[in-house]
Amino acid sequence: MFLKHVKDCEEVIAGDDSILRELLHPEKEDLQIRYSLAHAKVPPGKATKPHRLKASEVYYIIAGNGLMHIDKESFEVGPECAVYIPPGSMQYIENTGDSDLIFLCIVDPAWRKEDEEVFNS
Repeated sequence: MFLKHVKDCEEVIAGDDSILRELLHPEKEDLQIRYSLAHAKVPPGKATKPHRLKASEVYYIIAGNGLMHIDKESFEVGPECAVYIPPGSMQYIENTGDSDLIFLCIVDPAWRKEDEEVFNS
């Protein structure tokens, strides 16, 4: 059995400027998974930097409201909403609410720095 609490994960500023806590990664724990799982936060009025991954990604919104941008599409997101981001898509998310936008990021195969390209907005 493996258990990890978000509060026990180191908080870092990710390359896209989100506030990130990595929960699961197959290269960092002895887990038989191919994906990585992170807890992300974007403060009110802020947005992540446009970026693209070689892997597919899913955002699951836990709290807050935002505007998700994938390639040329934009749409509103909120709690209990899941967003699929195809590999190679240009993406970023804006917090349009007055509280933190909190979401899970599932990357498959697992996130690797060399598989992400971040652009200055």
